[in-house]
Amino acid sequence: MTAFNFEQARFNMIEQQIRPWEVLDQRVLDTLASMPREDFVPERYRNLAFSDVAIPLGHGEVMLKPPIEGRILQALALRPVDQVLEVGTGSAYLTACLARLAAGVTSVDIIPEFIEAARPKLKAHGIGNVTLHVGDASRAWGEHRYGVIAVTGSVAMLADCWRQSLSLGGRLFIVVGQPPVMEALLVTRTGEREWIEESLFDTALPPLRNAEPHKAFEF
Repeated sequence: MTAFNFEQARFNMIEQQIRPWEVLDQRVLDTLASMPREDFVPERYRNLAFSDVAIPLGHGEVMLKPPIEGRILQALALRPVDQVLEVGTGSAYLTACLARLAAGVTSVDIIPEFIEAARPKLKAHGIGNVTLHVGDASRAWGEHRYGVIAVTGSVAMLADCWRQSLSLGGRLFIVVGQPPVMEALLVTRTGEREWIEESLFDTALPPLRNAEPHKAFEF
């Protein structure tokens, strides 16, 4: 039986999925090429690590598809000085990529099992600039302002707490809307009371747990 060629699959993922989605930032491509995605997926899905599918993680959650991970990393334009808040640790693969591109990452997940699984994965790959928390970050996290925020679940509306959690010049990636219409946004804080919103692409992500749902208009 022929052994699965992870390196070829990784190359194909980048060339056939990620580049065609206009991810051309070389630092991002190098990070995706060097981070072993197969080590972050559930063992039974290991051979699907590079497929363009949302891999189940359990608890009703899924791993982001590779092109979306690439677009998130590129859109956030991460710098070596950035402090990142990641809402939704999940598989910890995106966590690891964020950590390679930034100064530090605070990653929060409401599911304790995901945090417990993330610790040894990150340690195995020499990633020591991540702080993991079990908690509910559906309304942002603490009073601290961050240069970068990545929200890995969708919200019905863009609550003001996300804007306020950005430092001046900070960038937020978040998916807003309800099925079947969801929009990936990049929000940049340009002043104390000023933000710019840029529409990146249409997509669909599972909802962020405990985020306030959109209230339908009632007659």
